[in-house]
Amino acid sequence: MAKVETICALATAIGQGGIGVIRISGPLAADIANQILQRTLEPRYAYYGSFYDSEGAEIDKGVAIYFPNPHSYTGEDVLELQGHGGMSVMRHLLEIATSLGARLAEPGEFSKRAFLNGKIDLVQAEAVQDLIQASSDQSARCAIRSLSGEFSNKINHLLDSMINLRVFVEATIDFPDEEIDFLASHEVAQKLEALACELTEILECANQGALLRDGIHVAIAGKPNAGKSSLLNALTERPSAIVTAIAGTTRDVLKETIHINGMPLHIIDTAGLHQSEDIVEQEGIRRAHAEIDNADVVLLVYDARDKAADHSILPFEVVNKPIIEIRNKIDLVGEQTEMQKNENCSSISLSAKLGDGLDLLKQSLADVAGYHPVGDGLVLARKRHIMAIEATLEFVENATHQLEASASELVAEDLRQASISLGSITGEFTSDDLLGEIFSSFCIGK
Repeated sequence: MAKVETICALATAIGQGGIGVIRISGPLAADIANQILQRTLEPRYAYYGSFYDSEGAEIDKGVAIYFPNPHSYTGEDVLELQGHGGMSVMRHLLEIATSLGARLAEPGEFSKRAFLNGKIDLVQAEAVQDLIQASSDQSARCAIRSLSGEFSNKINHLLDSMINLRVFVEATIDFPDEEIDFLASHEVAQKLEALACELTEILECANQGALLRDGIHVAIAGKPNAGKSSLLNALTERPSAIVTAIAGTTRDVLKETIHINGMPLHIIDTAGLHQSEDIVEQEGIRRAHAEIDNADVVLLVYDARDKAADHSILPFEVVNKPIIEIRNKIDLVGEQTEMQKNENCSSISLSAKLGDGLDLLKQSLADVAGYHPVGDGLVLARKRHIMAIEATLEFVENATHQLEASASELVAEDLRQASISLGSITGEFTSDDLLGEIFSSFCIGK
């Protein structure tokens, strides 16, 4: 077996702060503690004292905690040094740790070791990062549920049911003369149907969790002076964009994030779309087209004094993208807020200046995204979770068709493939390439 290296990293944010934490994990953690503190630490007790460099000079005073394996976050010996949060002190402590045999950790390496040592599964490891990056109270609560194992328990329960059913099916293949009436058994069909129903429910929950985690990107488009920047300011409830009566005030892309019932809404204000000879405006329009192309939803804003929204100003690529027409400035024509729906797009009459009709817009955006929180059981999910559940559901449905065709061997194979696909969510069956991709996006100190 390869020798386990000792790793170290700054576990708190880079910059100045009241405290800074250095985390060290690996077989040399205890020796490094003895060198820096000039004493042996009692496990899981906070020790306050001086930190010393290799020459015995005092460099800081702080708190040290030693966690011997396997009772630590990574499952290895872990040392945490909590000192004053100046970069000079933190850098000095890292230099001492590396001089004593540790190396700087890679992104997410602490959590990766926790996963490899069986302290957490893959869903819980991802939940650590989701909790750090949570942008709303609801997403933080959902991350905690995933970290506590709620999502993993659901997956593992389904996986156990799937494996048990596969064992029964394979028994009919291995012992065809025994009294196991597989083909006439309604139990297999019922269990396959139950698995499909549970997978469908979890898939819906995962889709909602993915929206809660990632949100949607909304591009505000329209002609100059239609009130696009006023709409952005109304949604963010602060003067994010400069607003004047002069057409073409916005020449660059401006991005802000708000939340609708916890779901992030990434709003992009763009330059007015029109024919222009101005080089700066042309670049702004080019950037506007790029943002519109990449957006999930487009808000086409137009002045209520115009007859209708002009869809011809939009890039051709948005023909198959949700578009919500925003009839703005209704306060100038004495109209009331209103929402109309048709097959092609929705239309909302509002006043960005007065804030009238914004609730209709927010609800419409939630409807377009398909966001409807399913209660306290909601957990955060990622695209890979959704893809794995969809693949598992497809294998289970294939198994049902094979059962109808009396092909027991193919039923067993589909259930085997379904188990592998579902197990990839928690890391039961996971490739090294996937692990590298997942943990590379983590913080260095996690």
